[in-house]
Formats: sequence, structure tokens, C-alpha cells
Amino acid sequence: MSSNRRNFLRNITLGTGALVTETPSFANVISDESDRSLFAQNRSRSFNMCGYAAPKMDKVRIGIIGLGMRGPGAVERMSFIEGVEIKALCDQYPDRVASAQKILEKKGLPKATEYSGSKEAWKELCNRPDIDLVYITTPWSWHTPMAVYAMEHGKHAASEVPAARTIEECWQLVETSEKTKKHCMMLENCCYDFFELLTLNMTRNGMFGELVHAEGAYLHNLLSLNFDKNGYAEMWRLKENASRNGNLYPTHGLGPVAQCMNINRGDQMDYLVSLSSNDFLMSATAKEKAATDSFYNEFKDKHYRGNMNTTVIKTVKGKTIMVQHDVTSPRPYSRIHLISGTKGMASKWPDPKRISFGEGWIKDEEFKALEEKYTLPIVKHIGAMAKNIGGHGGMDFIMDWRLIDNLRNGLPLDQDVYDAALWSSIAPLSEKSVANRSRSMDIPDFTKGAWKTNRPVNLTLDGGGNTEVRAVTTDGSKQLKVN
Repeated sequence: MSSNRRNFLRNITLGTGALVTETPSFANVISDESDRSLFAQNRSRSFNMCGYAAPKMDKVRIGIIGLGMRGPGAVERMSFIEGVEIKALCDQYPDRVASAQKILEKKGLPKATEYSGSKEAWKELCNRPDIDLVYITTPWSWHTPMAVYAMEHGKHAASEVPAARTIEECWQLVETSEKTKKHCMMLENCCYDFFELLTLNMTRNGMFGELVHAEGAYLHNLLSLNFDKNGYAEMWRLKENASRNGNLYPTHGLGPVAQCMNINRGDQMDYLVSLSSNDFLMSATAKEKAATDSFYNEFKDKHYRGNMNTTVIKTVKGKTIMVQHDVTSPRPYSRIHLISGTKGMASKWPDPKRISFGEGWIKDEEFKALEEKYTLPIVKHIGAMAKNIGGHGGMDFIMDWRLIDNLRNGLPLDQDVYDAALWSSIAPLSEKSVANRSRSMDIPDFTKGAWKTNRPVNLTLDGGGNTEVRAVTTDGSKQLKVN
């Protein structure tokens, strides 16, 4: 189908979808953005951030915003990395800032300046001239405003996932990063898990042939946590599930396979279709809780998103990607991570991790041999320490260490603003597709054609790797360092 014809059909679909789907509470939300948001021809590119290396810095001075679920872990991990100075801590709740401050005190590190007591306190942090990187671990709705403001005020930005909630926000990130020449990295930690890195390197070395299909997911039962009054601040995550219907959290499964498939760097996502089940769990839970606790009255009559969403993506070069999202069903945790090529495939989640070059899985000894040969230098360099320090089995620490090491050595980041925008855009596009009876939705090219010549992600050390790790012990006495 030609691009013009597909655009024509899409415009008809978007104009009539709300009447067909009979889901006005969702349709009203997802139809607010104009067609201008979708297409690159309405946008100008001032600079290509893919492969961009910012000037070296001896020390990375960090301000961390958001100290609830994810922020304290970031403070803990960064406290281990040499060349890092945590200059400022911010959260609207003062007790959270005080708690994070204690992490630095226990490590004997300098006290950070505290910002709290207001939903706007983070702007004071971003206005400081002595901060290089703003690290954002807040509710989703704040990610783009904070990252954009930080870049506009001369800081690199690193945001928890997703980096944006709307297509317009995705473009804001791209255009601000290009204009300011400041990095905007989405902190997709799953790209740094051990098996994901192994399969990325094996893919680079042609072990699976040409990749044809990939799968990723976020299947994680968060039903109790989402309804916990002492969980997410102001019940923000439950409110997201009550106002949007689609794959709200696609990047954990999508990011690693997108890197394997060289998306934004040799291939590009073209369009998607998305389908959601009905809700069989959230509304019932809200009503059950409201029957005994009036706190939940505001949630009992909401129209919640479907429990399982399945989104299928077609790339320009004819590859396919399936991404699923379910945070309510009682089932084992899984991110899936499956890549399938013309010579073989790899799969993990749920366990075990497996590799095949035919109709059966290879034996354990064969797997170990491949693991030894294709484990990336970064894993050999920092992997043991990462597991010892923690953070989802070590992948969080590898991500943070790699970010700091690249900034200190003036190297391009593994994930750039185009990855942040593209991977995040799947959420709002899936909403549009679901609201329009799973009609196909064109996916914007945030690189504006540069994907044809952009180079693939390179996760070797590239002459860096001079960042040390502070006092990590495995036996209670021996200090481990990377230098």
C-alpha cells in the first residue's frame, strides 16, 4: 500500500473511530493530538543526535528528581561510581529527600542540596549551573516536562521509562535534544540485562542470520500494588490504567529487541496494529475495595484498560515485532525477549534462557561455550560487580555505570533521544489503534530519514572504561575496582 493511500485511510479511520468503538472515555483522550504530531515532514531537524559525543567531563554532577519507588536505588547505585557527584536531591515529599540523603551519609559522601515541599521544586534543581545530568525517576506525566526543561537549561537528561506519554511529547524531546545538543537518554535498564546483551552481540556476529521476527513483553502482576494506598504516590499508576487503553509500558520488552534489529540504525518501524482484551480484573478489584473502604469510591466506576494488550509492528524492511502488556493477571513475570532469524533464535522469559539453530534447543555445554565467546566486554568488565551491587540482578548498575563512563569519556550514548521517542511512541499509537478497532497506525520516523545511515549501537568499551567503582566487596575484605 502506498504511503499516500495509507495516510488517506488513516485519516478516515481517525475521523470515525470514536463512533465505531463505543468507548468515548478512551477515544476522547487519544484523539486530542493533531495529524501534525505524527509525521516527520512537518518537523525540521537541526542536528542528528545519533552517534553524537558530548565533550568529556572529569566529573559528572548529578541532580536526581523523584525519590519514591525508583529514585533511592539510583542514589545507591550512583554512590558506587567514581567520577560522580550527587549535587542535589528532589522530591515533593521532604521525608523522601531526607531518607535518600542518609544513603550518601552512610557512604561518607558530601551532602546533597535538598529540594522539596512543592511540585515545582524540581525547576530550582534544573536551574543550578553546577549540575551536568538530571536523572528523572518520577511519575510518567513528569518525564517529558522535566527532561525538556533540563535540556533547555544546559543539562543532559536521563529519564525513567517511558520517556513520553504522547506523540507530541516525543517530538518535544527530539527537537529539544537536537536544538540544545544535550543527551536525552531513556533509562531502559532491560537493554543491559545479561542475556539481552549476549544475544545482541551474537546478532552482531551473524549467529542468528538475518533477524525476521522478535517478541518482547511486560507481563508483571502489579494489581495489588496499583491498588495499594501506600504504593504509588497519589495513586498515579492506577489513574493511568483508568484513563488509557493500550500498551502503556512497551519499552522493557521492545528496547532490547529493537537494538538487535538495528531499529533507528538501518531499519525503521513503519506501522502497528494493537488489540486489547476487555478488563476482567481492575474494575472488579476497585468495586471490591470500595465496598469496605470509601477511599476507593473514586475508582469503582472507572473504565479500566484491557488486561492484556498485544501490539504487532511491521518494519520498513519487512520484519515483525510483537509486544505484549499485562500488569493485572496472575501469571509468572515475563519480558519474553525472543529474536528469530534465518539461522537460529534465542528466547528467555519465562526461564530458562535458550538458543536454537534448528528444531531443538542447544545443549547446556554448547550454550556455555557461546556465552563465553560472545559475552560483551562491558559484562566481563563490570558484570560481577553489578550483580554484587544489585538493581534487578545487576542490569540497573550496568546501565548507570555505562552512562557515566560514556559521559566522562566523551562517547556516544547507547540509547539516544530517537530511541527514547520511538520506543515510547508505541504506547499512544497502540491507544489509537485499540480505539479504532485495531486499525493500523503509521509510526513516526523521529530520525527524519537518518536511520538509513545511522550506525548500529556499539556496546564495546570503545577506549573508555576508565571509571572506577568505589569499595565493592564480595568476601567482606577485598576491594574490587574497575580501572
